[in-house]
Amino acid sequence: MVGMPLDELRVLLGRHARPELGTSIADVRIFRADRPDPPTPTTYGRVLALVAQGTKRFALGDRVYEYQAGDYLVASVDLPVTAHFARASPEEPALGFGLTLHPAAVAEVLLQADPADLPAPATDVPAGLAVSRAPVELLDAAVRLLRLLDQPRDIPMIAPLIKREIIWRLLTGEQGGVLRQFGLPDSSLSHIARAVQWIRDNYARPFRVEDVAQQAGMSVSAFHRNFQAVTSMSPIQYQKQIRLQRARLLLAASPGDIAGVSRRVGYESPAQFSREYRRQFGGPPRQDAARLHARTAARVTPRDS
Repeated sequence: MVGMPLDELRVLLGRHARPELGTSIADVRIFRADRPDPPTPTTYGRVLALVAQGTKRFALGDRVYEYQAGDYLVASVDLPVTAHFARASPEEPALGFGLTLHPAAVAEVLLQADPADLPAPATDVPAGLAVSRAPVELLDAAVRLLRLLDQPRDIPMIAPLIKREIIWRLLTGEQGGVLRQFGLPDSSLSHIARAVQWIRDNYARPFRVEDVAQQAGMSVSAFHRNFQAVTSMSPIQYQKQIRLQRARLLLAASPGDIAGVSRRVGYESPAQFSREYRRQFGGPPRQDAARLHARTAARVTPRDS
């Protein structure tokens, strides 16, 4: 039974995949890779990701995850990860479906659902990422949503209904407890999500963990414990990951301004910046930036006719 919607999902994803990833349905993205790629730092936001073909691996802190055809991932907060497609080829590309998850949309479904039909809320703060096998009902809903790309006039009326169904399938599935906390504004996960967002918005500023814990309404010890459970890293480690990812993006555009970029992302010591950058990306900033700049330039240079 799972094979039938999964087969159609592959066909739809392959037909509608675009280099820019987006689609004409709001919050829906399509991922395609024709070959394995090297592990690359990126950020997983609040998203449902469903793999239809191929294998993807990613690392979050000291945890390593893998999901492949028929698996889905739920990310409940913005998390810096290192990810790559481990199995893909031009003949059998890796294909995936992504749907941005909004807490308000989850909360709306929760408010209208019978609590008896939902799993019990997680007693402990859950991890910010979870991978499970997709039930056939979830695959079928994703297929019906993507079919709308061939019927664009139906998108405004029908897409919101299918997105709502997808949220319901997630809430009543294996990761329902996680998503339930995601949709509750006073849950521990929501408090940590707000702290995560504050650090992301203020990544270049020094901060005291005590102050962020107070904003989250937790004691310092509870904040540390819950933050670690959600993100697999401490608040300071999270800030460092965000700083280094931002620095890499800036250096791709300005590969010669190492000192300026290090200051912009919050480093007082260029030497410390270079050490941590090399540790994170496997090479010194100048060398890595030149390589990224060359790759970007090659990507936008028109091909010879």
